[in-house]
Amino acid sequence: MRAFIFPGQGSQAVGMGKALAEASVTAREVFEEVDHALGQHLFKMMCEGPVNDLTLTENAQPAIMANAIATLRVLEKEGGVRLSEKCDFVAGHSLGEYTALCASGALPLSVTASLLKLRGRAMQAAVPEGVGAMAALLGADIEKAEALAAAAADGETCTVANDNDPSQVVISGHKNAILRAIDMVKEYDIKRGVLLAVSAPFHCPLMQPAADEMARALASTTIHAPLLPLYANVTAAPVADPHMISAHLVEQVTGRVRWRESAIEMRAAGVTHFVEFGGKVLSSMVKRSAGEDVATTSVISMDDIEALLKEI
Repeated sequence: MRAFIFPGQGSQAVGMGKALAEASVTAREVFEEVDHALGQHLFKMMCEGPVNDLTLTENAQPAIMANAIATLRVLEKEGGVRLSEKCDFVAGHSLGEYTALCASGALPLSVTASLLKLRGRAMQAAVPEGVGAMAALLGADIEKAEALAAAAADGETCTVANDNDPSQVVISGHKNAILRAIDMVKEYDIKRGVLLAVSAPFHCPLMQPAADEMARALASTTIHAPLLPLYANVTAAPVADPHMISAHLVEQVTGRVRWRESAIEMRAAGVTHFVEFGGKVLSSMVKRSAGEDVATTSVISMDDIEALLKEI
């Protein structure tokens, strides 16, 4: 069995998608459709920068999605691949969940781009600059991370945001609480705490204003049943019902990204091959979580697409 997976924020880089668009009209059409939906020259920014503009949450989220969908569309249209015949499940890390829904036919590309633009703006605006922060805990399992977050909170918000794999957990909350947590890592037998260069404390209760805004937007959005079940971030379980998908997308804004659990559960369901479109970070997380015996493939370039076509 095979799962197609899609990366989250942090996968953006100036130059992303440029070579693919030069080699494929299908990829160019994806980038043009996203530009039209957003009313901006996002693809130009992806190709040329500046990096500070591309890194802005409201730009990074639709850009990462567009890049991943472009690689998938080339595989499908130019490689003659039918998603439902070569894949059993889809999943995505944070914003990647929207990409997964687009890939599986639950959301049109233009709607996905618009939702991610809104999501990025809402998440950025939810907390004043400098109030929140996030940190990666290296060498931390979920139990150690939860204990550290609870101890460091001291009346403020400090919680697990991303349970990425058995050796990496990300915490999120008030900046002072996150800084306390970093200072306390050795007390909890955690190798290191690294403050992340993010603009807001994602996936924690401080994001409630953004969750409210996404609830309003999703209430007026038609989500179709996906061609394949989606492993949802907040439950690490498959879902196909559009109403449940919508509810999970709202909950995801403040809730934990259960990526480690999702990888384990997909492996338990029979997945032996994970294909990551538009990035390469999730593949290593999957191996650390689901086991070294699973196969992972990263698809970014035309060469990658051609290699995958031979593989599947």
